Amino acid sequence: MKALDAPYRRIDHRLLRSFIGDIFEAAGSLPGEAAIVADHLVDANLKGHDSHGSIRAAKYVGWVRAGHLIPNRHASVVGDRGALVTVDGGFGYGQVIGREAMAIAIERARQSGFCAVGIRNSGHLGRVGAWAEQLAEAGLVSFHFVNTSGFGILVAPHGGSDRRLSANPMAAGAPMKGRPPVILDIATSSTAEGKIQVARNRGQALEPGLVIDGAGVPTTDPERFYASPPGAIFPFGGHKGSGLSFMCEILAGSLTGGASSHPQNPTASRLVNNMLTLAFEPAAFPTDQFDADVLRLADWTKASPPLTPGGEVLLPGEVELRTEVERLASGIPVDDQTLGQLCEIAKSLGLSPPEDWEEQNV
Repeated sequence: MKALDAPYRRIDHRLLRSFIGDIFEAAGSLPGEAAIVADHLVDANLKGHDSHGSIRAAKYVGWVRAGHLIPNRHASVVGDRGALVTVDGGFGYGQVIGREAMAIAIERARQSGFCAVGIRNSGHLGRVGAWAEQLAEAGLVSFHFVNTSGFGILVAPHGGSDRRLSANPMAAGAPMKGRPPVILDIATSSTAEGKIQVARNRGQALEPGLVIDGAGVPTTDPERFYASPPGAIFPFGGHKGSGLSFMCEILAGSLTGGASSHPQNPTASRLVNNMLTLAFEPAAFPTDQFDADVLRLADWTKASPPLTPGGEVLLPGEVELRTEVERLASGIPVDDQTLGQLCEIAKSLGLSPPEDWEEQNV
């Protein structure tokens, strides 16, 4: 785990869940919704995805206050053709909309062997790997494609010098009998914008080759990314990531009716996520070898001799699992900048930080 350059504290996940849940409840969410959103953010921290963790709470509250994010909304089915369902999120919390849409996917995939669920007009869906985890825990194999309709335009297309595409994350998951599921959770951009926020809060430089500034010049300074004119993120893998990002726009945006990223979209002034989920029931296929074959593949892959001494071949999701074990035991590292933002938004809602905050110093 990369060391933090800025001062930080280790916060017990239970304390963080309770505090963030109180913030969302004070911002207008019913207790159940507040807990769902807080749990999703803190679980992202536990997995090591700090870009999608507690750092998002203040931004969410700001969107609520602006009327761009609406508490206590639920997934509304607007199209139903059995194994193909479209839901509208009504600009509610994506953590709630996504969870409810995945419940529909589980039910329909068990009925038909397959289900495609399109989500449109949802608030930020958070860590997309959580949706692959939800389906894998139900025994399903899944693929997920996400975009925004314009507010999240951050990425320069391959060969371009300014923002044209969204970060467009993708996730996939598969159950492994007797073992944790395999979960792939990536952005088609070279980094998530939230990770740039984290680096900015922590006083860290970015890795070279991730972003350009507003003049199209490569930079490692997060501040230059957020300057005026703003910078852009590169797609990962050059033309390959750029091509995948473009297809995410079509699958998650054009196909669901949520629209691909464009500044002239009616919803481009607010953060709107759209997602296409494909879910498969392994038992629906004419084979009884799925579990054994996946386990064989995992063992075969991990048995590759390490390229470097002391190295290891890791499967998708193993880093997150190990990070979770470590952070459950020692606490979640929260830099003072992020902690200050949480305390500031809490105070604006009439809340006080936990009394034992100071005892969490590292």
